Amino acid sequence: MLTCQMVYHHGNCLNTKKPYAKPCRLCIDVCPHQAISEYREIDADKCTECGACMAICPSDGFVDQGTELFHNYLEGAETQEIILNCPQATPLGFELPCLGIIDHDLLLVLLHTAKNKPVTLYTGNCAQCPDKKACAQSVKLFKEIYSLWPEKPALSFKVSPFSEEDLQEQTVRSRKVSLVKKREKKSWKEKGWEKLETILPGLTADESYPIPRTRQLLVRRLEAHPQDRVPVPVLQIGDKCTSCGVCAAICPQSALTKRENGEELTLIYEPYKCVHCERCVRICNPQALKLTRKLLTHKHFTGKILLHKGSPKKCSRCGKLVFDNSEPPLCVACASTSPNSIFNP
Repeated sequence: MLTCQMVYHHGNCLNTKKPYAKPCRLCIDVCPHQAISEYREIDADKCTECGACMAICPSDGFVDQGTELFHNYLEGAETQEIILNCPQATPLGFELPCLGIIDHDLLLVLLHTAKNKPVTLYTGNCAQCPDKKACAQSVKLFKEIYSLWPEKPALSFKVSPFSEEDLQEQTVRSRKVSLVKKREKKSWKEKGWEKLETILPGLTADESYPIPRTRQLLVRRLEAHPQDRVPVPVLQIGDKCTSCGVCAAICPQSALTKRENGEELTLIYEPYKCVHCERCVRICNPQALKLTRKLLTHKHFTGKILLHKGSPKKCSRCGKLVFDNSEPPLCVACASTSPNSIFNP
C-alpha cells in the first residue's frame, strides 16, 4: 500500500472548527491531480505531494509530515545560508517536496530571513514538471507580496535541473543523513508515537492546534526582531457597518470577537489568529468589511485591535436587528410587507 507524506488534520479544518453554509473546498479545487475526495481523503496513487493543498489551506488542514524538520532547518542558528531545492533541481540544500508548499506566512518568513542571511531557491525545469501548477501558485504569491514590501529583501530563484551526477551525490548524502538520525536522541514519547504511526499510518492526522505552524514560525521571527515590519492582510471596517455582530459569530478562528454592553457592540480583532478565510467579508450584507495588506510589527500583529464600536441598527417597525443600510431601517419581514417593497408589486 502506498503511503503519502501529506496528511489531513481533521481538527484543523475550518469546516470542522465551525460549520458554514458554504463549506471551504479550496484544497479540493486547487489540487492539480484531483487526488482529494469530497471527504478530504487523499488518493496516494494520484498524489504527487506537490503541496498545493497545504499552501492554500488557511488553517493547516493539510500538512506535510516533514514540516517540522523544515522549520527546524529555517530556525537553525548555525545555518549561515538558507538553500532550498525541489526534487527536480540539483540537491544543493534542504529538499522540499515542491516549492508549491510555500504558503503566505512561510513566504514572509523566507523574505524576512533574507534580510539577515542569503536565501536561495533552486528549481528544475518547471515547464516539464507535473507539479508546475503548484509551483506557479507560490511564484504568483511571491510576486504579489514582493511588490508591496518597500524594504525589498533579496530572495533569489535559480534554475538548476537535476542530473545523473546529482543522483550519486544525493545517494551519498542520504546515507549520511540516515546515520545522523540514528545518533539523534529521542524521548520515549517521540519513539512511541513514531512506532504507533508505523503500525497505523495516518494517525498523526488526528493532531490539531489553533494557529497554523507557519504562522507560529513567522511570529517567532518577528518576536526576535520587534522593530521589523512585514506586509500582512488585516481586516478593516467601513462606515456601512450595522453593528449586527454576525461577522464575529461566523469566525472559525475567534480572531474577531464581540462584546456587548447594553445597546453598544464592540468588535475586537486579533490579526495573529486570523487566517484570511474571508468568511466575515463574504457574509457581511452591507459589505463593510475587507482585507487590506498592512505593514505590521510583532506588537501589532500579536495584539488586539479595536475594530468597531457602535449601536446595532434595529427595524423601525418591530425592533429586530437590521443587516443592511436600508432607509428607513427595516428587517426582512417588515420590508416584505412594506408598500414600496419589491415583494408587493
